[in-house]
Amino acid sequence: MSEAANLRGRLSHPVIDADGHWLETGPVVVEALTKIGGDAARRGIQLNGERVRRSLSMTPEERRHENVAQEAFWGAPTKNTRDRATAMLPALMYERLDEFGIDYAVLFPTMGLGFPRIDDTEARRALCRAFNIYCADLFEPFSDRMSPVAVIPMHDPEEAVAELEHAVGELGLKAVTMNSLIERPVGRVVDERPNASDLARWFDVIGLDSAHDYDPVWQKCRELGVSPTFHRGSRGKALRVSPTNFCYNHIGHFAAASEATCKALFLGGVSRRFSDLNFGFLEGGVGFACLLYADLIGHWQIRNGEALEYTDPAQLDLAELTDLTERYGGSEMIDAVRSGKGVSTRNGAQTTGGLAELDDYSACEITEATDIKSLFVDRFYFGCEADDATNAWAFNTKNNPFDAEIKTLFGSDVGHFDVQDMAGVLPEAYELVEDEKITDRDFSHFVFENPVRFWGETNPRFFEGTRVEKEAQALLESEGNVSP
Repeated sequence: MSEAANLRGRLSHPVIDADGHWLETGPVVVEALTKIGGDAARRGIQLNGERVRRSLSMTPEERRHENVAQEAFWGAPTKNTRDRATAMLPALMYERLDEFGIDYAVLFPTMGLGFPRIDDTEARRALCRAFNIYCADLFEPFSDRMSPVAVIPMHDPEEAVAELEHAVGELGLKAVTMNSLIERPVGRVVDERPNASDLARWFDVIGLDSAHDYDPVWQKCRELGVSPTFHRGSRGKALRVSPTNFCYNHIGHFAAASEATCKALFLGGVSRRFSDLNFGFLEGGVGFACLLYADLIGHWQIRNGEALEYTDPAQLDLAELTDLTERYGGSEMIDAVRSGKGVSTRNGAQTTGGLAELDDYSACEITEATDIKSLFVDRFYFGCEADDATNAWAFNTKNNPFDAEIKTLFGSDVGHFDVQDMAGVLPEAYELVEDEKITDRDFSHFVFENPVRFWGETNPRFFEGTRVEKEAQALLESEGNVSP
């Protein structure tokens, strides 16, 4: 019996993997998706891997010249052949879950994560549709212990709603991963230098300042009972474009992408308008979330509508300022203040960038700082890998404002290069308990209770027919989320 299986036997609760991965086998997937989605799907597959293929075909000098990032090479398990096969073969993954100490796993694709990001509209939609059909069929025999996620394109709300209705409403898939950080051309460049518009992009974070109103998407998620989940990275963008060092580009890139979307959803008021919907941000850890939560509170305290009175130029008493300057300043300072140079009491639109609303938190409808706890802590969940020591920060209620425990989701990340031994993931996660950084109760939240809440509060039937149905049902009933 493996160490993980022994550990699972000692636990009083199931273990739910909120972010495992499976590896698509290229030729098999290409043939299957082309058969389902036609030439558009085949074109999408070719476009999907172009960035990585091109980067790895270039020299460091060529990448530097074109500002292209070094991409990952050797990104899948090889030395442990059984683990490689496990990531490729759902039946083998299913057979080995007990060895891993995992009762139920929500599995994300590898190649498929890029499908919703393809610029070609026809190819993107056809490929996502075909992939979801393929996944539903591939994993159906294993539904009591494994659930694949549907990939949802988000370039506009219409395509997102359409694929949600198909993947969740028709195919019966229960979990989704949605695109974020959508790259769109900069308007001025399109107008003045259209041939260069592919080189100047801005990132639509879908919750704030978006090109579209995404509320219909969140409403559809609510209607279908599905929790929006984001598994987006940011390597190869902005400050993560080393032409020689993949680790430089990779470290922190999931956290940066997750922070951008999470912050946008919060400040855009999405968690206020959809206060019964849970949002998940995967593989970026929880360290950034602890900082973001504290920063949102700190900034609200000094930048909310009432607090802005302290920096409103109209509040400046020029007479008092002049008097103090004459008493304590030099001649040059006195002359400047008397003449009005460098000081102003103007507070019109010309001083604020033309903003109609000055309170950056207005969409959140916050009346007191503790509102931020309910809007952030209650609604947002953060996927954490087993080897991340900062997972303990989430449970440090003495440090987190308002005694908050930030909600974590255990993600094994099996199938990818950072897991050298699939059977070693759960014991590695439990080291935080052994090292007395978190308690057994905290660990239960991490690997069981939070995943149940994340999916089960949105869809009380999520765990029906699964190995963890009884325990999940009991937890949801105890918290009033389902009727006994």
